[in-house]
Amino acid sequence: MEGDVAKANRKCSAVTGSARKLKDNAADWHNLMLRWEKLNDEGVVVAGNIVSAGGGRSREEAEGSSRDLVVRNSGLQEECEKLKDIVDKMAAIVAKMERLMASQRGLVDLEEFRFGPRGRSVPLFHSWNAQDFASSCAVLLQSFASELRLKRVLLREAAHGADPDLSLVYLSCWLHQPLVPVRARLALEAVLLETGQRHLPV
Repeated sequence: MEGDVAKANRKCSAVTGSARKLKDNAADWHNLMLRWEKLNDEGVVVAGNIVSAGGGRSREEAEGSSRDLVVRNSGLQEECEKLKDIVDKMAAIVAKMERLMASQRGLVDLEEFRFGPRGRSVPLFHSWNAQDFASSCAVLLQSFASELRLKRVLLREAAHGADPDLSLVYLSCWLHQPLVPVRARLALEAVLLETGQRHLPV
């Protein structure tokens, strides 16, 4: 997957202007999603350790013993700190996605300034204009920003689930990322196909 994008970048290095910027942004979206998935996989392991180490206690019990947590269960505290670090890194990824989205919107404004509200008559790549790219990337940003909010809730609740079953629900939510739907991943694939960084199998 990563190799396909790098190979296509070498082949299309002559692209300039708005098309070049959109192509670079598409590669950045791809790389950020790869980093997110890696962090999500790490988070599943850490969240599983938390559930095993002490999730499932009642909130009252957990809050009442918070001062003694390191003494009584330093493993749980350490895993919670690891999960917080992962969520912080995910937040940094979403912040970069927000900057990419701002760049996409800037390109839409530039294209409208240069060519009018209907945009240029010739597509930037195969068939899309700058607004089409912005619309697809907006789906990506919305999905990952929503998933980050969920991750923060899961981080807060991880060690304080009311019962073991609820802790397993939290773990399942982390694994399956319900707020990153299939359409978000398809949106990225569409962006990569449109910019020539992904090719349909022959």
